[in-house]
Amino acid sequence: MNRIIALLILSVFTAFGQNKVELTGRVTDDSGYPVPGVNIIFSDYGASTDSDGFYEINGIQAGTYAIRFSAVGFESKILESVNLSSDTKLNIILNEKTILFDAVVVTAGKHEQNLKELPVSAAVMQSREIERKNFITLDNALRYVPGVSMTLDQVSIRGSSGYSRGAGTRVLVALDGIPMYTGDSGEIIWEVFPMPEIERVEVIKGAASSLYGSSAIGGVVNVLTKKPGSTPITFVRTYGGFYDKPANEQWDWSESNRFFNGLTVGHSNNSGNLGYALSLTRTEDMGYRQGDWKKRYAGYVKLSYPIGESDNLTFLANGYVQDKGTFNFWKNLNNALVPPDADQGQRIPSERILTGLIYNSELTNKLKFTNRLSFYHSYWKDGSESLNASNSKQMRNEFQFDYEASDNLLFVSGVELNYATVNANIFGQNDAYGFGVYIHGDYKLDAPVTLTAGLRYDFNKRKNLNQESAVSPKIGVNYKFAENLSARLFFGTGFRAPSVAETFTSTITSGLTVRPNTNLKSESNYSIETGVNYSPTDFLELDAAIFYNRYFDLIETSLDTTNLTEPYVYFDNVTNARIAGFDFSSGLNLGDFYFKTGYTFLDTEDLDEGSFLKYRPKHLLYLSATYRYDIFEAGFDFRYSSRVDEIDDELIDFGFVADGENRVEIRTFDLRFSAALFRYNIPGRIGVNVYNLFNYNYVEMIANISPIRNISLNLDIVM
Repeated sequence: MNRIIALLILSVFTAFGQNKVELTGRVTDDSGYPVPGVNIIFSDYGASTDSDGFYEINGIQAGTYAIRFSAVGFESKILESVNLSSDTKLNIILNEKTILFDAVVVTAGKHEQNLKELPVSAAVMQSREIERKNFITLDNALRYVPGVSMTLDQVSIRGSSGYSRGAGTRVLVALDGIPMYTGDSGEIIWEVFPMPEIERVEVIKGAASSLYGSSAIGGVVNVLTKKPGSTPITFVRTYGGFYDKPANEQWDWSESNRFFNGLTVGHSNNSGNLGYALSLTRTEDMGYRQGDWKKRYAGYVKLSYPIGESDNLTFLANGYVQDKGTFNFWKNLNNALVPPDADQGQRIPSERILTGLIYNSELTNKLKFTNRLSFYHSYWKDGSESLNASNSKQMRNEFQFDYEASDNLLFVSGVELNYATVNANIFGQNDAYGFGVYIHGDYKLDAPVTLTAGLRYDFNKRKNLNQESAVSPKIGVNYKFAENLSARLFFGTGFRAPSVAETFTSTITSGLTVRPNTNLKSESNYSIETGVNYSPTDFLELDAAIFYNRYFDLIETSLDTTNLTEPYVYFDNVTNARIAGFDFSSGLNLGDFYFKTGYTFLDTEDLDEGSFLKYRPKHLLYLSATYRYDIFEAGFDFRYSSRVDEIDDELIDFGFVADGENRVEIRTFDLRFSAALFRYNIPGRIGVNVYNLFNYNYVEMIANISPIRNISLNLDIVM
């Protein structure tokens, strides 16, 4: 009898053990990329995906379950009646849930913060938006960020910049926290950013020199790249398209359509503890304007290696070799897509290479250390009458410490060193160096209040010129009235040291003589804003802000006409200015339909001249709508910019630019269609983009017609 009872008990336990099953799988987005941090919940069981999207749940009692998959930024998915009678592998695709303000950013305070808790206005553009719209370079993507405008290649946040002809920038643009302006001209080279490798773009609006030093006078754009994964992913991204014929038949200088194309091949994986991501890119554009062609080859490498349990070392290398033609101004309005005869046939070969080494260490459970070491090489030459050429090297090293004094108090402090050397016939043999020391603190009170304060000291020196220094404080507060309502108030200061190009340029280009000005001094400003973030429902998000910026000693180009037979251009601290206004952003998410708006009003004044500031539109409007159905997605984007009141009239008055006074408001309408094929076991996405659908003619800068209607077909394959 005892043996029989023992056998019965054993058989019960055996049967019970046989009813235990395992559920495994992987969660990816509709572009085929893994989604980390997805929560998988059903009955009494649960798990989350790792950094490569994999999950595993053991010891599940066999049965039928409703399984929920959810993650921040994605639409939740519930699978009803999943039969788990044996070990099961279940792969899931989650669709992106477009949100404006429920995001984590690192740029505002150099540490992770929720966007809703910031004291200053910010915006985030995710990689999916860049992929869907097939942006070839980063400047094209920034045109679709509320509050941001572009004048050719010059970026402006809330009217901070006009157009400084490729010398200097009032918005600091960084790649993984590493500033990306060149050592000679101090400009941003948009082609150097690896578009297929971008995870997201964070935009901070308002003076940010208290953390970032020179050039953050108008704000910060930080481009964050994807982390190398521990499982193999290979992707191919290719596109091809053409420019339509110009709307004005008189401008049709080419007998055939002008084509453009590009190809990127990338792979990420790991080898032991070493994670790596590699890609190669080739782009070619025949150009819609005569002589405005380009060919570019680019490469990207990112390596990540853990050192012990709490340290990590990341190596970053990115660069390109490019050959392109030039187009500075049109010949005249009747030949708006043709350059002047003197500029015909000119070309500019160039190369840009960035290398960076980022070391992260957790010294204690309260203290973290980050070191960012970078080297940025830039070389170019042109075919102008002066045969301008420049070879510059920009070296930086930043030491950052994060100290968590308590659960409510965090300090971020650091030291940044920089040195630039320039060898150029246009700028001479010059160098510049400097350093900055900063401290930043965030304190969360027991009440739903976050206080922010910071201070930075900067020292800058240009060769054979007097040294300059600046102190940049800031203070801000964010008050959370409720989970869906918060208000913010911010005061910050900024400054920008003149670039080598602005100080030492001596050349002749497009008939313009440019002379140096060694008396240039730094620009400075202060910025005040107050704003509110409100989500009245789960599907509607609103954000609004009022801002006031005061600028001192702004550097602009001036025309000296003392000698009318030999006028020349130079950079000078020409004015003090005021920029006030407000901006508004909203997002409406109805599941398959998403609508986004952004509006900015600018009231600008040159306080010395009593006029509007150059190249600042009063009104900026952006509308976007996206609709998803099954595997298909369709959308449109509309941009509006009012006609600018002030431009470089002196260039027109003295005959350097013909018909340059002709300009209109900007109105562009873009369409996009795509189909994600991954859910049908086809590892790809195909899309069509139509830019400037109505072939509207406009200029961002005098005598430069912006891109006419163009159509492209793009294909992404992920394996």
